[in-house]
Amino acid sequence: MRRQHHRPSVVVVLALALATTACSELPEREEPDANTEVTVTGLIGEPPVVEFEQPLSVPKERGEVVVPGTGAQVVEGQGVLVNMYAIDGRDGTVLQNTYTDAPQTLELTDEGTGSQIVDLLVGQRVGARLVYLEEANDVPLVLVVDLLPTRASGEVIPPVAGLPVVTLDEEGAPTITIPADSAPPGDLVVQPLVRGGGVQVEAGQVITVRFTGVSWSSGEVFDSNWTGGTQPASTMIGIGQIIEGWEQGLLEQSVGSQVLLVVPPALAYAGTGRSYADETLVYVVDILDAHFPVVDETPGQEGQTEGQ
Repeated sequence: MRRQHHRPSVVVVLALALATTACSELPEREEPDANTEVTVTGLIGEPPVVEFEQPLSVPKERGEVVVPGTGAQVVEGQGVLVNMYAIDGRDGTVLQNTYTDAPQTLELTDEGTGSQIVDLLVGQRVGARLVYLEEANDVPLVLVVDLLPTRASGEVIPPVAGLPVVTLDEEGAPTITIPADSAPPGDLVVQPLVRGGGVQVEAGQVITVRFTGVSWSSGEVFDSNWTGGTQPASTMIGIGQIIEGWEQGLLEQSVGSQVLLVVPPALAYAGTGRSYADETLVYVVDILDAHFPVVDETPGQEGQTEGQ
């Protein structure tokens, strides 16, 4: 179906930031002294613009909400999808930038992520942008975290008669039921089930999705990343990395949407050696993120200045 982007599961910034003693509550912000002020601006969905005087001083770790979210509230123990942008406060070196590739999944447990980041994120809502500052091993760190959705959310579109029926469990995982005694359509069907409020998907973007695919003839699931322990998948759209049914069906859909795709063999796996090469395939796809990958790993630093 797609070629998935991979990254190390433990990034440099978290390995450094979480090496210090855990705290039970997020520390309150102190009034900034010289060279302690950090300004974070920029559009959600793009790398943040982070400004501060170098070298940065972080006398006490602190976390702040830059932009509040409006989506589902994050609870301890759940998996979250995030974009992260981290900077070495001494010289502005970028230590982590998921916008060069794709978002990362974190498990909000002390063991999986660390108590500081858990304290930062728990209770926040999807769509929030947060900043966390800490000095670890004499290295001042600035970490900006954007909380992304883990399932579709938006305007629910009424079902269309004759199409597969989709039901969701509590986590949002779909079950797809094929209409009984019904022949598959000959052409691609693109039917939004939920219309999200995010940006539209464009060719050349990296999209991150949850999906389930079933065969029209049997209704059996042949591929899904909703199963336990499986992470959302990321791939670039519009350059031939995914099947043509996805290329046509997901372009111009909005982030946050859930889309039903009925894909004939010619737009799926016809001519391949796959067991379902001659099958019409039905997918339900939740679009969680879409962004153009950043080639330059040091955006957002033009405003930084050297301390006196």
